[in-house]
Amino acid sequence: MAVDRMVVAAARRAGEAAGVDPAVLLAVALVETRGVALAVFDGRAEPLIRFEGHYFDRLLVGPARQRARAEGLAHPRAGAVANPGAQSARWRLFERAAAIDAAAAIASTSWGLCQVMGAHWQALGYGSAEEFRHTARLSADGQFAIGARFLKLGHLHRRLADGDHAGFARRYNGPAYKRNRYDEKIAAAWREAGRLLAATAEEPTLARGARGEAVELLQAGLRQHGQAITVDGMFGALTEAAVRAFQHSVSLAGTGIADAATLEKLARPPFAR
Repeated sequence: MAVDRMVVAAARRAGEAAGVDPAVLLAVALVETRGVALAVFDGRAEPLIRFEGHYFDRLLVGPARQRARAEGLAHPRAGAVANPGAQSARWRLFERAAAIDAAAAIASTSWGLCQVMGAHWQALGYGSAEEFRHTARLSADGQFAIGARFLKLGHLHRRLADGDHAGFARRYNGPAYKRNRYDEKIAAAWREAGRLLAATAEEPTLARGARGEAVELLQAGLRQHGQAITVDGMFGALTEAAVRAFQHSVSLAGTGIADAATLEKLARPPFAR
């Protein structure tokens, strides 16, 4: 499976910071999102999401619930609100729900590389549902930070690291995990994650001429840090200038090359440089 080096590097950083084996984080991401951190929606890079209409229905009351049901956004039965395949359509669905109740919409959505439900924001130590969403939108590092916190609940991360694939699958995917062979998938992903981490031991470096998801991740991070740049996956003169400006802002040499030190600074929240 082709996974971007920046996603692998983010799993390593987040895992080491949280005390979770990076291979556990990466394995979950491989199963849940194929290790894809971002999708471009309306010209901006956003994490992969999945909106659950039955969760939304449960969290709403009164007129808000009536409106959501009337607009096809909420239903007491799981699966009654269809989840589009395309991320752009999922984001439009989410934004319609957020227009009714933003916090409930965030809580009713699975976020990022490890597809953690926003409903867990308080148990994971976030101050609000919006803070949880902001962390997921910040970077691949933020998405893995959420995944690490969730995996540490009930020591889930240890189950996978210890080879208890069925026990992990039951708790992460639900009692019907065998129906979609989640235990087999996570076992295979665990092996693949170890291989990817070993093969990409060095931090990636991006420079002018680079293309692809790694550049999209870089550009999304630059935007979060205030750089006016389009997320298009192409490292040209404008991206180079944005990298240089960011480097100057965090007291790094303004080379215009996104090296390990630059990427590490970029992974931090804008208010915690």
